[in-house]
Amino acid sequence: MKFTDGYWMTKKGYTIQTPKEVFTFDTTKETVTLYAPYKKIEGRGDTLNMGMSTITLSSPLEDMISVKIIHHEKNNPGPVFELQKEETHPSIDESQQELSFTSGSLKAKIALNDKFRLQFFGHNQLLTESPFGAQGEINHVDGTHYMREQLALGVDEQIYGLGERFTPFIKNGQTVDSWNEDGGTGSEQAYKNIPFYMSSNGYGVFVNHPEKVSFEIASENVSRAQFSVEGESLEYIIIYGPTPKEIIEKYTQLTGKPTLPPAWSFGLWLSTSFTTDYSEATVMSFIDGMLEREIPIEVFHFDCFWMKAFEWCNFKWDEKLFPDPEGMIKRIHDKGIKVCVWINPYIGQKSPLFEEGKKNGYFLKQADGNVWQWDMWQAGQGIVDFTNPAAVKWYQGYLSELLEMGVDCFKTDFGERIPTDAVYFDHSDPNKTHNYYSYLYNEAVFSLLQEKRGANEAVLFARSGTVGSQKFPVHWGGDNLSQYVSMAETLRGGLSFLLSGFGFWSHDIGGFEENATADIYKRWTQFGLLSTHSRYHGNIEYRVPWLYDEEAVDVTRKFTQLKAQLMPYLYTQAVATAKTGVPMMRPLFMEYVEDKNTYFIDKQYFLGESIMVAPVFSDSGKVQYYLPQGCWTQLLNNEVKEVSRNGQWQTETHDYLSLPVWVKENSIVIMGRENHQSVAYDYKDQVEIHCYQLSAGSHQQELMSNSGDLVAKVKIEKNAGNITISLEGFTGENIIFIHEGEKIIKQEVTGNTTVINLETR
Repeated sequence: MKFTDGYWMTKKGYTIQTPKEVFTFDTTKETVTLYAPYKKIEGRGDTLNMGMSTITLSSPLEDMISVKIIHHEKNNPGPVFELQKEETHPSIDESQQELSFTSGSLKAKIALNDKFRLQFFGHNQLLTESPFGAQGEINHVDGTHYMREQLALGVDEQIYGLGERFTPFIKNGQTVDSWNEDGGTGSEQAYKNIPFYMSSNGYGVFVNHPEKVSFEIASENVSRAQFSVEGESLEYIIIYGPTPKEIIEKYTQLTGKPTLPPAWSFGLWLSTSFTTDYSEATVMSFIDGMLEREIPIEVFHFDCFWMKAFEWCNFKWDEKLFPDPEGMIKRIHDKGIKVCVWINPYIGQKSPLFEEGKKNGYFLKQADGNVWQWDMWQAGQGIVDFTNPAAVKWYQGYLSELLEMGVDCFKTDFGERIPTDAVYFDHSDPNKTHNYYSYLYNEAVFSLLQEKRGANEAVLFARSGTVGSQKFPVHWGGDNLSQYVSMAETLRGGLSFLLSGFGFWSHDIGGFEENATADIYKRWTQFGLLSTHSRYHGNIEYRVPWLYDEEAVDVTRKFTQLKAQLMPYLYTQAVATAKTGVPMMRPLFMEYVEDKNTYFIDKQYFLGESIMVAPVFSDSGKVQYYLPQGCWTQLLNNEVKEVSRNGQWQTETHDYLSLPVWVKENSIVIMGRENHQSVAYDYKDQVEIHCYQLSAGSHQQELMSNSGDLVAKVKIEKNAGNITISLEGFTGENIIFIHEGEKIIKQEVTGNTTVINLETR
């Protein structure tokens, strides 16, 4: 939101007051509180008839400093984000000229006896500052009140994140309102807004407000990142990295680590699609068709019309189309496939559950006590009030019946179009609950899955989210188009989302809207099966490959089996993501912080720490991508490229069975053998251990089981003439070592440590 008219003037209708100096301050062992009047105090008379900001500095975790600015004290009806704070021991130092507040390697300096200024240093290097005149207490003539902060941006400083954003990857020059909306993937609106951004200068900023936060990133003032909220107070937290991975690790330590999804969820999900006609016969023909073509699928998803039209949600199978749902689910399970069903938090007026929810007060209400209703999506729908514990149990009760029937997981659609004039059971502020509703909704479903299926088996397919929603994976990118530009914006939005605290992500392969061409179906299949989670889904057409052409079948088979083969590597990376918070899919700059060429790249990504993927975004098969310095090996054909220290742009043309998938040097990638029918096999049995351009010295790689436990290790010592490979925990008759193209087979490796000495050539 903009408050100024150019650089010098205030916008008509607004008044802006800013702290002029620190008049006095108080300290405790944990905090510093500054009293900063909106006028320089020259005499006693100046202390009358004007306002003042009360600014409190504290440290929720080490290397973090919270700044809370209050104009007038007001009650906060909530909700508030669930933050995992710890006791810290900041140091506070005072001199005649300045006051400092230090947490770990992050220091805030406050000017005393001078104009108001608040600076932040990491390892004694200036990160950013709130310069004189940046903070604002703002009034509009209509009585609306705002609080504003502006943090300085340096030359070449880039800003990333702010949740799922389909606008340009770097946020400089953009206005971003943190407000969940159902706007597709082709506009400035987004389903998952996160008031957190990351700077290339080594810090992150988390604005601790669930309501709308308006960001002006190098836009209203081109040398500052501005954020504002409506109300009388503003709190933000500076998080010092200094690396992008460390920033994300610390941010997710505060807001919650991504929960590890079950291994089977990484396999291919096949959907009925949305408005297509389907019944049990259709479903089973799709499942059998995939299996007959040797395309393993892990989950079959039933979209909205498993229930009767106009009755979403009633949580009852349409008996005309599915006369024996329990038997059908068993028949699907017998083929080794999980079942997912679509749900949302809205109850249409025609649903048999509507009167029950209305009678018991389970829906959001209008001020007059009536149910808040509208006709958007379902006629006369009510919205479940997840602030009411009884409503949560009621909603979960119907989901429990589905789980008892054999359903394995839920697609939790919607949760964005939440009214701001509704009344909640717990009297939450509806403006603050608009975004937060997505957290309450997905938490209710995810916690039930954990209870009924076990902590290691719970997974969602969620569309909406807010701060902390990373604890309820997996999220997908929403309603995209069957076009290359939409495929690119999907990836761009995903990378922005993954830089905002989320670890796992998916998207509708082939695009949701429109009919997909065979060309884009095959290209998107490559991309989708080299994402953390992979789902075929559409609106008006089925997404089974043989309906496009026979080559689409070959492409789907190849990349589905490739993902299964990569699962020992992928799931080990997933465990690391759950532990650290560093996203499993990540932009190149997270791996190459020193290479500024990577800072602008949003059409490539790393899948884990070792594998770089560059999807093809054209029907010609031509792709341009960047390789940083190093020795790279093409995963699909073992081609090796040596890249100079300046990095190199590549231009190539690929057929549908190929795309740039490169492994960086000094990588050990553990893979399974070919032709697995499930992604959740025994990862330490029948493996290939690939060594990619190892330099002299020590290298090691851990291997996690399909339940997330450490089960094996590889340690390699390489010198000028010899390689020593130490194995621990592996089983099976054939372990194949592939060292830069050379295969060495070791027979009957046991669980004891095995040492193999090889001469290098």
